[in-house]
Amino acid sequence: MSIIEMKIPSPGESITEVQIARWIKKDGDYVEKDEEICEIDSDKATLTLNAEADGTLKILVKEGETIAVGTHVCSIDTSAKKPAGEVKKPEAKEEKKAEPIKAESTKVNGESYAKGVPSVAAAKMMREESVSAKQVKASGKDGRITKSDVIQAASKSQGVSQNSWGGTRDSRREKMSMLRKKVAERLVAVKQETAMLTTFNEVDMSAIMNIRKQYKDSFKETHGVGLGFMSFFTKAVCEALRAFPAVNAQIDGQEIIYHDYCDIAIAVSAPKGLMVPVMRNAESMSLAEIEESVIELATKARDGKLTIEEMTGGTFTITNGGVFGSMLSTPIINPPQSAILGMHNIVERPVAINGEVKIRPIMYIALSYDHRIIDGRESVGFLVKVKQMLEEPVKMMFSGNDPVKVMLGL
Repeated sequence: MSIIEMKIPSPGESITEVQIARWIKKDGDYVEKDEEICEIDSDKATLTLNAEADGTLKILVKEGETIAVGTHVCSIDTSAKKPAGEVKKPEAKEEKKAEPIKAESTKVNGESYAKGVPSVAAAKMMREESVSAKQVKASGKDGRITKSDVIQAASKSQGVSQNSWGGTRDSRREKMSMLRKKVAERLVAVKQETAMLTTFNEVDMSAIMNIRKQYKDSFKETHGVGLGFMSFFTKAVCEALRAFPAVNAQIDGQEIIYHDYCDIAIAVSAPKGLMVPVMRNAESMSLAEIEESVIELATKARDGKLTIEEMTGGTFTITNGGVFGSMLSTPIINPPQSAILGMHNIVERPVAINGEVKIRPIMYIALSYDHRIIDGRESVGFLVKVKQMLEEPVKMMFSGNDPVKVMLGL
């Protein structure tokens, strides 16, 4: 018998312990070399442990346990032979689906119809809402089920569910993941160790929305990605960071480190908690490249595939609470950075323009910053610069200058 003992490798510098998040393979399963067998949570990212050889898996550490880097977590018996054919796996518990509809045939005016058979739209809604034919009272012609019948049945079902949610005294305890614990520690540390302050402004999004409306189809055809708001905000932020370098800097002991590049971190809400992947050298990226990068990093975050390198080293962070409906917030700085920009939802609001009241799509934006390194003039100036770039987006392509003057060499 030949046994290979597998240890937890070091996920990165300064990480001394990890948590077993999930065993992808079960104890006794036959695994093949390089096959993913386990997910590991560190305080920075989720990693996977791959089989080092072919053989039968023996699990030594349970899910949810926190262990030191270098601990033996499993072994592989390489003398075991691969089972012939496919091993029958236990049947997965299927989601409750709408019951198949049994049609009861009848004749009307000499033609055959079926009672209890839904229309195409009603059948689709029944599948989506997990409503069975027994729950629906058909009201359509010749006993057919209509969409309104399904909506009524679904609302009754939801009403019962909502009314029965409370009334118990049950509670449960769940161990915090390492990522959640680290996020909690960092947020508390920021409040205690920085002189954090937030300043606000508003942006008329008319120009950006008009550009998207006019060019979104051709942009998608040319670049293969949609034209979103994040690319415009990233470019505007990069221009503002160049004008106010202290916002892109950080404190290191008794020194200030200024960065001549913009590594923009994008806050992403993932199933396991808040992730902040980084776009390197965003100042040199095109709008299409930014959109591609945002999609790639957000997908990795939600799938738990981000690497340590993709999570570290940002110089400035953008967070978008608007996707959840947030009107206004005070985002918390992502250390060791010195500032973070908060985006919010876009709402049509009455504004005064040249003495007249107009309805415009307005977004409130917020900049939280460390007052130890960033003064009020710089913070307000930075936010005003972002506002100007977004309200006159053509200037972003000309480094904040008047495009006509650039053309004329003035």
